[in-house]
Parts: sequence; structure tokens; C-alpha cells
Amino acid sequence: MPTFRQSFHLVLAFVAAALVVAVVSAQEAVPPSEKNMFVGTPAGWKHPKTAWGDPDFQGTWPISYVGGVPLERCAQLFSARGPSSQQAPCDPNKAFYTEDEFKARVDSTKARGDRYATAMKSGDLGAAFNAGNTDPTTPQRQTSLIVDPPNGKLPAMTEEGKRLSSLMRSSWATSDSEVLTFDSEHDFDTWDRCITRGMPASMFPFRYNNGMQIIQVPGYVILNLEMIHDARIIPLGNRPRLSSKITEWMGESRGHFEGNTLVIETTNFKPGPSATNIGVVGAPQGNRFPTSEKMKITERLTRVNDQMMIYEITTDDPVVITHPWTARFPLKLDNSYVWWEYACHEGNRTIPDYISSSRAERAQQAKEAGAQ
Repeated sequence: MPTFRQSFHLVLAFVAAALVVAVVSAQEAVPPSEKNMFVGTPAGWKHPKTAWGDPDFQGTWPISYVGGVPLERCAQLFSARGPSSQQAPCDPNKAFYTEDEFKARVDSTKARGDRYATAMKSGDLGAAFNAGNTDPTTPQRQTSLIVDPPNGKLPAMTEEGKRLSSLMRSSWATSDSEVLTFDSEHDFDTWDRCITRGMPASMFPFRYNNGMQIIQVPGYVILNLEMIHDARIIPLGNRPRLSSKITEWMGESRGHFEGNTLVIETTNFKPGPSATNIGVVGAPQGNRFPTSEKMKITERLTRVNDQMMIYEITTDDPVVITHPWTARFPLKLDNSYVWWEYACHEGNRTIPDYISSSRAERAQQAKEAGAQ
């Protein structure tokens, strides 16, 4: 039977433990700052949990929330007609806009109004279509999705990376002067062929089909992507990995929780898709940024309040790039987001017509050259 002194110490230990639990449970307010991408946490907020006790991330988190932020800082921006000639001066060392600059960006967005409604009212069906098939974006304080390297730029390619890039084909030119030719389906990239955007490109905002639905069941997290209906099924815990000989377009993922942060590590990539995609604002032209079987991607999802999370993704590919790079940005829960089918339908003529047109153009050029 414990003595009075032992009992007293047990009571003190119990009280101390209770105080620790109370402190941990009572979330202190975290004000918006650069560290949390200007997304604060209210005092007393508690991370929601699933019925089985895992941190809860379930719902739809459209990546278009940061669709106006370029992948690379001070990148040359492009439109359907080519490079933009109205790009404002840019400071490559500036990671975030000031509060006044951010307010001006918000006011500018409000001034645009509803472009779809305006175009429909004026009878401009073409403009209405272009406005309606592009997901809306929200102004952000950050000046690039890439936060490391600190200059917001993709790292340089290795010599092997440059060699692999030179072998890649795509329907998207790397410059206005590049002449593209097509003789088979292998002259198109995996996005052209509706196979996949691959990784990490699939986790960045595009012009449309930006839905990302997170589904959780005991032992698994599923990231269901709207574009090309890629579904990333991620086992949790210490499950054995597949053999390195088995590779997949989206890689093989394993997840675990560090506190309330979901950490996903992905390896076993099948090379082929470009790591960057022209559909992402501020990405390099041409879809020719290669990946290798050695690529490893680490993602961290941290919910900071009921509506917001911070998403971080680090890409390390020693075969292709000289050092890893990291992108970080906020995402907002929006279960009202309208999910559209991404369908590359049977009988789509685009690739066959590109090939036949390319062959016809070259035949005509050869004919004209022979006649001279």
C-alpha cells in the first residue's frame, strides 16, 4: 500500500499531466504571417478527427485557389497567343507582396466582375466559353509557388537531365522558333495523350479541372484528382513497399502522421511525364522537364483551421536536377466545388489530325524545294 508521500507525488504527477494535456489541447492563436502563408489559426481551435481517430482532411480542396500564383517567381507569362508583353516589373528576391500590394490585387480582381455573365449579356459566346471553362482563382500574398530555392526558381538540370529533356516530345513548343513534327503517338507527351500529368505536376493548379477530393478510411488516404481522373491511393503506416522494379506513372506512395500533419512519401516513378506542365502559370514552356526512377517526392498537409490547410511538396531527383526544390501554398476547403468529368473520348481526332497535317506540310515543303 502506498505511503502518504507516495500518494501525494502520484496526485501531483496526475495534476501535472492534466495541465500538459490542457495546454496541448487549448490551441493558442497563431496570427497570419509568412510562416503560415498568411493563414492564421484561431485560439482554442482543435484539429478535427475522423471516427477512428486520425486527423481529418476529408472534403474537396480545389488547387485553383492558388491558380494565379506562378510556379516560378518572375517567370515569363504566356497566353494562347504566346509570351505576354504586358508583364509588370518583378523583384526576384521578393517572396511576398506587401499588404498594400495585396489589397490592390484583391481590388483589381473585384473590379473584373463576373466575366462569364458579362460576356453572355453582350452575346460574346466565345468569351463566355473561355471564362466558364477556367476555374476561378483567389489573390495570394506569395509571389511564386516555389519557396525553396529562396529565389523561387526551379533548380538547374544535371547534364543527364538536359540529355533526357532533349529526347522528350510534346505538342507544346519550347519557344516560338521551335518547329514541331509529328509521325506517331510517341511524338506527344502523356498529357497530350490523356494518360496522366504525372508528378509533381498533378499537384499544381491548372486552368481547369482543379478539383482535389480527399477521402479517408481506416489505414488509407485517397487523393482523388479531377483532371485525367487520377486517384492516388495512399496506404498509411509501416506497410512494405513494392520492389523498385515496379514503377508507376504517379509513383507508389506511403503515408503517416506526424502529429496532425499528413506526410506522404512517393517513390517508384515510371519516367515519361514532365515534372512541369505548361498548364501551370509560370511553368517552363514545352513540357520537357524530365523525371527519373530515382525521383522521390515528399508532401506535407497541415490543416491550420476549419477552412484552410498548408500544402507542401518537395521534389528530389538526383538524376535530373542539381538539388531538390519545394513548393508551398494554402488550400481552402470548398465542398460546393462543382466537379466535371474529364473525358478524353473514343474517336478523338486531335492526335491523328496533327500527324496527318504535319506529314502533309513536310511533303509540300519538300515538293516546293524540289521544284526550285
